[in-house]
Amino acid sequence: MEVGAEQGRAQENGRSDTAAKEPRSSPCSSLKMFLVALSFAYFAKALSGSYMKSTITQLERRFDIPSYLIGVIDGSFEIGNLLVIAFVSYFGAKLHRPKIIAVGCVLMSIGTFIIALPHFIIGRYEFETSVRWVVNSTLNPSPCPVGSPADLTQDGKIPDVPAKGCEGDSNLSMWIYVLLGNVLRGIGETPVQPLGISYIDDFASEENAALYVGCVQTISVVGPVFGYLLGSLCAKIYVDIGFVKMETITITPADARWVGAWWLGYLIAGVITLLSAIPFWFLPRSLPMSGPRGPERPEQTSFIKDSPLMKHKYPADEHTSFLEMAKDFIPTLRTLLGHPVYLIYLCVTIIQLNSLIGMVTYKPKYIEQHFRQSASKANFLMGVINIPAVALGMFSGGLLMKRLKLNIMGAARFAFGTSLIGYILSLFFFAMSCENAKVAGVTLSYNSMEGVSYDKHPVFTACNSDCFCSASDWDPVCGENGITYVSPCLAGCSSSAGSGKNTVFSNCSCVGVAGNFTASTGQCPHKDDCDRMFPYFLALSVITSFIISLGGTPGYMLLIRCIKPQLKSLALGFHALATRTLAGIPAPIYFGAIIDTTCLKWGQKRCGGIGACRIYNTTAYRIAYLGLTLSLRTISFVICIPGFILLSRQLKKEERNAIHGALANGGTELEALRKEEFVISNSDQSQRTADNSTDRETRL
Repeated sequence: MEVGAEQGRAQENGRSDTAAKEPRSSPCSSLKMFLVALSFAYFAKALSGSYMKSTITQLERRFDIPSYLIGVIDGSFEIGNLLVIAFVSYFGAKLHRPKIIAVGCVLMSIGTFIIALPHFIIGRYEFETSVRWVVNSTLNPSPCPVGSPADLTQDGKIPDVPAKGCEGDSNLSMWIYVLLGNVLRGIGETPVQPLGISYIDDFASEENAALYVGCVQTISVVGPVFGYLLGSLCAKIYVDIGFVKMETITITPADARWVGAWWLGYLIAGVITLLSAIPFWFLPRSLPMSGPRGPERPEQTSFIKDSPLMKHKYPADEHTSFLEMAKDFIPTLRTLLGHPVYLIYLCVTIIQLNSLIGMVTYKPKYIEQHFRQSASKANFLMGVINIPAVALGMFSGGLLMKRLKLNIMGAARFAFGTSLIGYILSLFFFAMSCENAKVAGVTLSYNSMEGVSYDKHPVFTACNSDCFCSASDWDPVCGENGITYVSPCLAGCSSSAGSGKNTVFSNCSCVGVAGNFTASTGQCPHKDDCDRMFPYFLALSVITSFIISLGGTPGYMLLIRCIKPQLKSLALGFHALATRTLAGIPAPIYFGAIIDTTCLKWGQKRCGGIGACRIYNTTAYRIAYLGLTLSLRTISFVICIPGFILLSRQLKKEERNAIHGALANGGTELEALRKEEFVISNSDQSQRTADNSTDRETRL
């Protein structure tokens, strides 16, 4: 024990000597360097996370999977967090926090590279089409092959025959690599938030802490701007760019079968995340206290200190054994979960994050399907218009909290008010609707082309009865009558001319325009009503995003300030654990499953089975997507009511305790002063007695 104490003193002396020899690394400059490094790490993780959400439709089409499976992949990031976040938050606070964050950034980059791996080991992308790229267009095969009735199944469909080479592909699901890579990304991201925020709050002055946290949170929202812009750029590039001749591709980015170069963005994001790890290797484990730092900030010197319920105490800088830290974990967690305000805050944020994560995950898809925009344009608008409004709102919230000097109750009221205003404005989204695309046999009946209906419509009718068609293919063509047909065969087209994207189908018996029975490749636009409504949707989306995000930073500071300082790191970590377990993982899955129920036409996998959805019932999609989002937020507002009551009681109790403590301290100080005066008077009397005796001796 004595040897260990001597070593500890030697290490402390060594640190103090080093600090004395290096006056250049002042606490202020080191803290600012950490702030810059943490902001870049937040930027990198936010960029890769938002890029994942921007590639949702690309991954659906590339791997032929429904939305709920995309939700599983998206939620796998939170599963990675779930595995380690509680222990990283607790033990990481006692270890070298910057280096742990650096290791996490390296793991994030490796996971991002793994996500892109399937592109390099899977075959070229193949989609169903009857259009061929041929040099001599006179050799085009007929889109309406003639077959005998015996070749059809009982319901009039062609029997599904698996494509060649499916034996090896049937059991190989390449999306598993994407899921595993995302899990590793989640593990790597774990230490960045709880350890980074607690490090800043430990060594920043109290008046600057809110502003610093607001800056970091703002950068974390700026990252998605570049993530969605990267997603927009990659969505324009064909998935197999460099491996195929682009003139042979017969579809456009607006087509429901188009897949962009999703893998390219993951490579770029992986490199950026790897670079973000570098600065943390050179940052100190702790910083000396700058300025007058009284005992009111005990978290700056110790993780657990002088708690009335826990008698264990050791500074965060000490090299404490793993066993000692493990013994203290359970009582610390019990103390945290016994805090009623913290529990209410946890419930409210879990429910609101369910709403937020589900909405953000499928918002680009909602824009694509409901307003008939390409994936590239949807991602571009998310990055350029929506996300900057969120960033500005979060930064403004932190600035307002500092300017207004909001206390805990003020921050809670501010966050609640902004969320409520945003909720009321969001109700207007229900009125912003577009009519569904007119697709014969899906949203329209072949017999009545007047109004859109969602009844079960047969795709086989008298006009295409002579054609040997497949009902499962999705190869849309636009007839001259403005109606989209599922395939040229189901449109009754008997011949075609041209090549690739310029192919024109003729003699289409189902089109039925007098003197003109032609159809062209792709869906019919029909975007007039959507183009008029879309700008209003964007404007309202920007306003609501800004107002709701105003309460982001005050709400986050409420989490830090409503609990005892010694529980701060664990509270942040457990909050992240609970929200990711109960919101980040399930929300994309059940949102995706509900969206899947609104699908009208499923694609067909090359080897058989249901693939990605090609067209949705936009009315049902809007009601399900917006209704679920706002219903969850309604529940969270109800739970806020007891939260405000408990918070008010806690603040009054703390105020009474502070007054009693001040009176007790004042009485103790008065008694000490009296004792001091008594001692001084006694010493003066003794001195006078001694002087008198000395005088008498002198006279004698």
